[in-house]
Formats: sequence, C-alpha cells, structure tokens
Amino acid sequence: MADFTMKTGADGVAVITWDVADRSMNVMSMAGFAELDALVAQALADDGVKGVVITSGKDTFAGGMDLNVLAAMRDEAGDDPARGLFDGIMGMHAVLRRIERAGMDPKTLKGGKPVAAALPGTALGIGLELPLACHRIFAADNPRAKIGFPEINVGIFPGGGGTTRVSRKLGLMASAPFLLEGKLRSPVDAQRAGLIDEVVAPDALLDAARAWVLAAGGDDIVKPWDRKGFRFPGGAPYHPAGYMTFVGASAMVAGQTWNAYPAPRALLSAIYEGAQVDFDTALRIEARWFTHILLNPSSSAMIRTLFLDKEALEKGANRPDQPSQKVARLGVIGAGMMGAGIANVAAQAGIDVVLLDATDEQAARGRAHAQSDMEKAVKRGRMTADARNAALARITATTDFAALAGVDLVVEAVFEDPQVKAEVTRKAMAHVGPDCVFASNTSTLPIGELAQASDRPEDFIGIHFFSPVERMALVEIIRGAQTGPRAVARALDFARQIRKTPIVVNDARFFYANRCIIPYLNEGMRMLGEGVAPALIENAARMLGFPLGPLQLIDETSLELGLRIAAATKAALGDAYADAPVDAVLQAMAAGGRLGRKAGAGFYAYSDRGDRQGLWPGLAQMFPQADTQPDLVTVQHRLMFAQVLEAVRALESGVLGDIREGDVGAILGWGFAPWSGGPFSWLDMLGAPYAEARADELAESCGPRFAPPALLREMAASGQSFHARFAARAAA
Repeated sequence: MADFTMKTGADGVAVITWDVADRSMNVMSMAGFAELDALVAQALADDGVKGVVITSGKDTFAGGMDLNVLAAMRDEAGDDPARGLFDGIMGMHAVLRRIERAGMDPKTLKGGKPVAAALPGTALGIGLELPLACHRIFAADNPRAKIGFPEINVGIFPGGGGTTRVSRKLGLMASAPFLLEGKLRSPVDAQRAGLIDEVVAPDALLDAARAWVLAAGGDDIVKPWDRKGFRFPGGAPYHPAGYMTFVGASAMVAGQTWNAYPAPRALLSAIYEGAQVDFDTALRIEARWFTHILLNPSSSAMIRTLFLDKEALEKGANRPDQPSQKVARLGVIGAGMMGAGIANVAAQAGIDVVLLDATDEQAARGRAHAQSDMEKAVKRGRMTADARNAALARITATTDFAALAGVDLVVEAVFEDPQVKAEVTRKAMAHVGPDCVFASNTSTLPIGELAQASDRPEDFIGIHFFSPVERMALVEIIRGAQTGPRAVARALDFARQIRKTPIVVNDARFFYANRCIIPYLNEGMRMLGEGVAPALIENAARMLGFPLGPLQLIDETSLELGLRIAAATKAALGDAYADAPVDAVLQAMAAGGRLGRKAGAGFYAYSDRGDRQGLWPGLAQMFPQADTQPDLVTVQHRLMFAQVLEAVRALESGVLGDIREGDVGAILGWGFAPWSGGPFSWLDMLGAPYAEARADELAESCGPRFAPPALLREMAASGQSFHARFAARAAA
C-alpha cells in the first residue's frame, strides 16, 4: 500500500495525503520519498492542477525519518559509506528542493505552482522539514501537538534541509532553541516563533490551505533565500553583528555541552559555513556535515540506545507473556518527597491513588507536594486547570491501611530500613486483595529479604524510582528470586502507564543503577583523598558529558547517605570491604559538618539561600593537592572504567539480562556519558582488546578494583563486541 496518495478536487487543488499503513504516526522511508516526488511531479505537470496541499491521513502529520533507513544507506554503500550516505542525503534534498521550486524557472523564478502544508497535529524531524520546503505552513490549533526537531537529543541534527532552512528563516539565535536544544513547541508557540505560518481551527485546516493555494500569486511562492540580495537574518558570520552572534552561539554550545557531543558542533559548523554561500551550496554543506555525524560512532550509539532500544523497552521488550496488568487503583505508603512524587505521576496518568502515611499531617503534606508541582505545570502551560483539578481529585490522603482494599498495586516508599519496610508490608498485606502486587521502592535493599515480610513472595517486587520522580524517566524493576511473571508484567504495565522507561534486573545488593553509580562517586572521592585537584575531577566528568561531577552529585544526594551506604556495605562484605580510603574522605567531611547541599555545606560552598557557589576552598587544606597531577584522560578513564567494569560484572553475574537495559538505564538513570550510548556501547567503541589492556594498566596503578572481569577478557580474546554478541540475542 502506498504511503502517499493524491486526489485533485474540482477547484484544481491536488491534495497529497501521507498515510503510512500499520503505523500510528507517519515515518518517512526512501520509498515514501520516491512516491512523494512522483506525485508532486505529476501535479506540477498537469495543467489542470492549480496548486498542491500536502497533509496527513492521521491526526498527526509525521514523527520523522525511519532511522533504520539511514543505517541501511550506510550499510548498502559498501566500501565507501560516506559516499553512499552523502548521495542518499542529497537525493532527499533534491526531492524537497523540487517541491520548493514547484516548477518555476530557476532564473526568472516565474511559473511555479503554490504548495501548502496542512499539519493536523505533531510534526517532527523530516515531518517538519517537508513542510518547510512548502510555500506556506498551516497547522491545526491542537495544544497537544508538538512542532520541532528532536534530532539533537539522539546524537544527530536536522539533516533534511531543516538546519539550512530554519537558520535562514529565523536567524541563528532564534533558531537555536529548535536546532541546538531540540525544543518542541505547540502550534501556537511555533507560529509566534516564526517557524510556521498560520494556526487554524482543526475543522478548517484543509479549507484554509486550499484557499491560500487558490489565491497565491507568483511572489508568494518564492522563498527569501532564492531572491537576489538575500541577507542572513541577524547577520552572516562576516557581518559585525553576525560575527558576535556566531561567537556567542559557539560559546553557548561549548558551555552547555562541554564539547562532549559531536552533533551540536557539526550543526553549528553547517550553519556557519552555509551562511556564507548560496542556498544550494549550503544544502551540500549541510549534507556533508550530516554525513560526518552519521559516520561518527557516537550518533549510531545514541540512536540505538536513546531511540531504538529505549522504544523497545517502553513497548515491553522483556515483558512476560501475561494478560494486561494495567493499574486502575494504586496504594502509596509513605508521603515523603518520593511517595508524593509517585502519587503525583500516577494521578496525572489517570490512576486513582491512596496516599498513606503515619499521621494526617504527613499524608496531607504529600498531597500538597503533588498539588504544588501541578500548579507549576499549569503556570508553565504544561497542564490545564481542569486537568490539575481532576488529577488532584484522584489522590486520597489517609492514615488508614484499610483504604488499601481494592488497590491493584501497592508501592511502599518509606525510610530505607528493613524493619520499617517489613512492618508496613505486613500491615498492608492484611487489607489488600489476592490479586494485588506489592512493590518496594528501594535503591539498595535486596528484594528477596524484604519479601520475607509478605505471605505472597511471588507477588512481591522492587520498583526503584529515581528522584525527583516527576522528572526522572527511568524506573528500575527488581525481580526477586521468588517474584512471579504476573508481578513483573504489572510493574512494567504500570511504568508504561506513568510514561516511564523501565528496565528489569535481577535481585542483588545495589541492583544495577546504584551498583554502577557508587563506584563513580567513590572514585571521585578516592582521587580527592589522593591529592587530585577537585576542579580536575569535576571538570573531567563534565567533559565526558556527565550532568554532574562525582563530588557535586554526592553533595546533592548528601554525604550522610554515603556514610549509611558505606556502613551497610562494610557490614555485608566484612574483610572483603575495600573502600576504606573513601570512608576517610566521607568521615573527614562529616566531622566538619559538611554533609551536602541540604546542610548548606559540602564539597561545594553554598549561599544562605542554598545556591551553589563553587568548590569549597577548604578542600585544599583538608585534602592537600599533590605536586604532580594526573593527565585529563587518566582521570576520565578512572571515572569511566569504575562504572563500565561494574556494568560488565552485572551482566556476567546475571543481574542484567539484556545489555539494552544496561545502556538505556545508565543514561536515563544517572546520566552516563550520553554521547557514548551507554557503558556497553562505549566498550564497543574502545574495542574489547583495548578495554582489557587499559583496565589492566589501571589495576596495576590504582588497585584491583579495575581488574578486568572474566567476561571482558573472554570478549577481548575472541575479538567480539558486546552488542554483536548480546543485543541480537536479547532482541530475539
């Protein structure tokens, strides 16, 4: 079945409708491009056609390019992938350029036919680049629709002419939120920004586009950049004003990304170079830089992890074969910040919530926390007042465990103490029905031990939310030794209902996320105790793309928590405990009352209002700096290998069953170097032989914690990559 069809009305307007079969949202393929090109050519050659409207047969316009198409272009290019990609991209440019020219004489700019785009809803990526090649863009007044370019978030940039057209349409600074930040806007906001032309009532969309086509004159269809004397908005790079703009944009990109990501720099280069030449040459420059990015292993890794694998996990790639386990009524025990956040996202997803705590005051405070968050969403236009009122009405704050009768799922979010958790588990189990699943929101405590408080361990599971719940996308689902498939399915279905990305891991101390993040924090403190400059530690992490350096992250989570974790780990490991140097740093800080941001004093200094003011100057006295400092790469490798080797051990021991979950979980859970695609993707970039050799070097110079796991040595000996060996098996 064709992706594009065309029908010409009695008024002479040809309506081309995009409707990809068996897809909830249109995506572009090479076959689709060919169909569109042929229909446009047919309309332009038909004297009876006065103009064209391109629209969608769905309630959205398009979700973008089928990213598998780009991978296929590279793979099919054989020994010269750069040429294959470049030619394929230029072929897409040619189709859009023919729409933009619409049959006009290239010299006189006369004789063309008007082409309008009519967007019933969301238009992303190539789904916006196609309308930008049309002469006028109409969008339905649909507040749920999103208009923009999310490509930068998966390691690429708008390479179908979007970079060149938007920067020429809006200027560099006005286009930055769309191109460099991946901001998505409602149709009304996109019109205000100048990205689209008209917003009309949904039922008037096609009529408005047809009317414009019939009324459009020759001057209405000539793009500004095709006119003689076109000047780049805000000034081109060689213009005094433009020079300052481009310098500022370059500084902004470096400041926000620490130059860890290739795509923003390539995008800025494409705009900078393209602004100095004619439009068609600019498209070639854009295609060249887009090819450069597609050949960078970072883009492939980010697309795989943050788009393909993330989407697969969200759709239930590892869900047991069980009937639907959707949650209609949820119980949350513990109305602190975590419990209130869980109640908040669940209520907003349409789930009725019983929010329970020890006192009426504490329960009411949790509901008030949810209300405050919703009020902020209303003020920012992300939520309507009616939606807020409906969500709040779904939250019942109480102290009565009997109110849990009839809930489908209980999430316990009380203090991280096994005895406290056991007590509330027993109380809840006395009131819930036989089909209810009980979940503990814990970050460190083994699920098998917590399940002993339940008389139905097969219905007991761990659901580890990350703080703040409202903003963090990841949910870590922990399967105990006795956890049954129905409990896993319910936890996964619940995660999907509240629009979180789930990973499923097997029970072990610290599970997966904390198992990997704690070594990152510890390595930062080890280096500080060894005399490595704290600024070097923190900046090395930021240059790797981590949102927070290890010392800042410890401040945010509190040193007190670190001390508790250290004590529990030491008790569990006994003589095998090897983190005494880390404890020395923690204890020295705690003795000085520097327990983190909440205390107003930590590795960083804070104002009276709690604003971070830079690294605490007293660190130099507490931990004197060594005369000789390590090089940047050594510091970065210590921070990275501390985490990735632990990820390999988690895979080796069966805590992780799917490396897709390892990569997705690392990026979404604690911000692991997103440009790398995750720990296993980064190891594949390095190659197992190099990774093994480098880990051996670090083990010799820094300690046995860097000794390569047996699995890594096996991979190095066979020359295998993690994704080649494990990802295909997981997908199957």
